[in-house]
Amino acid sequence: MKHIKFEEHRVYYNSKGKGPAVVLLHGFCEDSRLWEDFKNDLIEEKYRVICVDLPGFGQSEVMEHISMAGMAEAVAAVVKGLKLEEIILIGHSMGGYVALAFAERYPELLSGLGLFHSQAREDSDEKKAARQKSVDFILRQGSALYVKQTIPSLFAPKFINSNTFLIEKLTFRASRYEPAGIVTALIGMKDRPDRSEVLRQIKCPVLFIIGKLDTLIPEESSLEQTHLPKVADIHILDKVGHMGMFEAVKQTQSIVRQFANFCQDYQYED
Repeated sequence: MKHIKFEEHRVYYNSKGKGPAVVLLHGFCEDSRLWEDFKNDLIEEKYRVICVDLPGFGQSEVMEHISMAGMAEAVAAVVKGLKLEEIILIGHSMGGYVALAFAERYPELLSGLGLFHSQAREDSDEKKAARQKSVDFILRQGSALYVKQTIPSLFAPKFINSNTFLIEKLTFRASRYEPAGIVTALIGMKDRPDRSEVLRQIKCPVLFIIGKLDTLIPEESSLEQTHLPKVADIHILDKVGHMGMFEAVKQTQSIVRQFANFCQDYQYED
């Protein structure tokens, strides 16, 4: 992987393929390896695919006290370093929060925005309290047990039972991230503002991928935001939790590919 320096810290990314740029952002306790299948599929469709390790995850260095907006600036540093004039930006879960912060600051760079099991609303008071409780637990006990409990909760129950190797692999990866990076991300998510207005003002098409069995961002909560953008591409996935890229591989690949193609053909109106 290559890296750029952002505020004296290394942010790693990989860039493959040629054509219009698609930037993929992973979620919490994940890294850019999440997108291996998607990357290859889009490259075959003649896209240039950039996958970023957000600060504190994958190979990227921990940046303590970084917000979702700060992570968005790290992504912007990659985009500017590659001299990309226009991108389709798709984020999973926390990556969607970062993508929305990017869209708030750099709308002119976007030809498409994708929220993959993500939302524009801020955390409820209950969710904020739960995140703080997780922070306190990790500071006392470390992150190993927290990760072991968290990763399976991302999936629909039936998927877990028949995909134990995948769950163990993702759990092992997450256990290797520095606890400080996990804590910083939890605080960043807890403190992020509501960015519904970003969706109201955005001019490019917006993709929504929603899991019907998602317990982290429930279907009802996800659907509330789909009416906000002018152009919305909405997909509700049956029998899928919070990890559609694994729970419905071919279906979500096709959705992302078709969305990318649509963004290339979309005609903006004043």
